[in-house]
Amino acid sequence: MRGRGRGRPQRRPDDRGAAILEFAGFLPVLLLIGLAAIQLGLVGYAANQAGSAARAAARVASQEDTGAGAAAGQAAVGAGMDVSFSWGGGDGTTKATAAVKVPTLLPFVGDGWTVTRSATMPNDDDR
Repeated sequence: MRGRGRGRPQRRPDDRGAAILEFAGFLPVLLLIGLAAIQLGLVGYAANQAGSAARAAARVASQEDTGAGAAAGQAAVGAGMDVSFSWGGGDGTTKATAAVKVPTLLPFVGDGWTVTRSATMPNDDDR
């Protein structure tokens, strides 16, 4: 640093704080992207739970009755998941359709979505 003296290097005063302002302006976008990713994960989780509930309900209903099948399907989902069942089938099969309401994280997406999955199992011979 010859010729400049021993003082601090000169800074341009108009650039101070520009980086923090850019970050503060972009932070809401980053948070929104993160929350959307978590919401997408919740949709996948609900779809997985609906499939598990449908398989469990169809398996038990094919051996016993639809009331026991609904109880088995409800027990197959995670705590706090809202699930409903509809029944079908015929010609020696039982079909269970589970509808699981997706929990919402983002306030502007409405009341949420419902994910449905179906499973068909052959009836027990004793039935």
